[in-house]
Amino acid sequence: MTKTVHHWIGGKTVEGTSGNWGPVTDPATGAVTTQVALASVEEVDAAVAAAKDAFATWGTSSLAQRTTILFKFRALLDANRDAIAELIVAEHGKVHSDALGEVARGLEIVDLACGITTQLKGELSTQVSNRVDVASIRQPVGVVAGITPFNFPAMVPMWMFPIAIATGNTFILKPSEKDPSPALKIAELLAEAGLPDGVFNVLNGDKVSVDRLLEHPDVSAISFVGSTPIARHIHTTASANGKRVQALGGAKNHMLVLPDADLDAAADAAVSAAYGSAGERCMAISAVVAVGAIGDELVQKIRERAEKIKIGPGTDPTSEMGPLITAVHRDKVASYVHGAADEGCEVVLDGTGYTVEGHENGHWIGLSLLDHVPTTAKAYQDEIFGPVLCVLRAETYEEGLALINGSRFGNGTAIFTRDGGAARRFQMEVEAGMVGVNVPIPVPVGYHSFGGWKDSLFGDHHIYGTDGVHFYTRGKVVTTRWPDPSEAPAGVDLGFPRNH
Repeated sequence: MTKTVHHWIGGKTVEGTSGNWGPVTDPATGAVTTQVALASVEEVDAAVAAAKDAFATWGTSSLAQRTTILFKFRALLDANRDAIAELIVAEHGKVHSDALGEVARGLEIVDLACGITTQLKGELSTQVSNRVDVASIRQPVGVVAGITPFNFPAMVPMWMFPIAIATGNTFILKPSEKDPSPALKIAELLAEAGLPDGVFNVLNGDKVSVDRLLEHPDVSAISFVGSTPIARHIHTTASANGKRVQALGGAKNHMLVLPDADLDAAADAAVSAAYGSAGERCMAISAVVAVGAIGDELVQKIRERAEKIKIGPGTDPTSEMGPLITAVHRDKVASYVHGAADEGCEVVLDGTGYTVEGHENGHWIGLSLLDHVPTTAKAYQDEIFGPVLCVLRAETYEEGLALINGSRFGNGTAIFTRDGGAARRFQMEVEAGMVGVNVPIPVPVGYHSFGGWKDSLFGDHHIYGTDGVHFYTRGKVVTTRWPDPSEAPAGVDLGFPRNH
């Protein structure tokens, strides 16, 4: 029987009334398992109204109240890791261990939000002039919205809403319509933790709901993670409507391997970073740049490891990689491999014909490895978002660095080397927002901030960490002058000597 997913507005499930529905499939079987309500403009307005009403009291609530609820939510989230992971596996398709890892990374930001009190401490300068003090404080911005992608349906929302609500805002989450159930489970846990009605809302929908959130006068800020074209559109549109925007776009993350690198470690890292989560992550390594004469040996080591990866349903504990999210996306990913040879690439591994016995209708694709990839090839130019790894060759460090810096993307990058001086030069010279040194996927811990450069980020703020706190709050400076109590008007005795 097909499950139905509705909205969560004002602290309860609200049935969709638009008459529009979207299909949610089990990627391992291809079967439609769920239908999700797609919100109308009127339903978006209802969610914003609920959030606005809740902000009237939540925005002035005590830090003690907010953090008490967040601590309870954290305990519930921890206790429900497996339940959330199962929903992720069922609708996204990633293996269960990957899904559990996603929840764990989201928990890091909840931890940060639980300790938000120290992040919200203001500053005070006394006696800047005679009897004049200046204080700076941070206050919430109001109703904020998060628009999140399909690839991390639990983690990416948790990059946003814990800090947003901890700082006193109310939140509307518009998750991907491809895997909406984890967001509803999170909403239920927040309610169980005691979060007041309307502080956190889930609005399922498509472009109609997104466009309304971008223009709605009562929405003060928009957070987004997704592809570059949509990130650019969201930044342009929401900014034109006077909103704060942090819009994280796509990526083409490079891994520079120098001749002195431990090639076994580099090959292990390339395989896990390129093919983990089926390559459906914005921090995946999708381009390895081999410097000098090591290229052939490195490619052989990557191939040997890639051929051993077991692909299967996420419910199978022996599976190391699951299917892609939809059949349409699977076919698009395969098209880059099919056209690679004509563009000058050497196809070392072609995974496009892969199927799993007993699950032939699933959205399966195997691991593909392309060598000697020219920078003009579509497989290099585009963000593929699938298990396709490109290997490029460079004669020198400088040539490899120039290749990386020539990319229009600047999300994450990595260098593998034993030389500390080379690593230091790279981290200073490379044009990317996140850099790994012998670390292939340099996703920052929660108390630092996540974000790229160039076409990987639109807006001034990175996500979570200190940048997240600043994004969801506005600074206010208060300058105060009080007369000395000895100068009280005649007839008013405060007990201070007049000659003070």
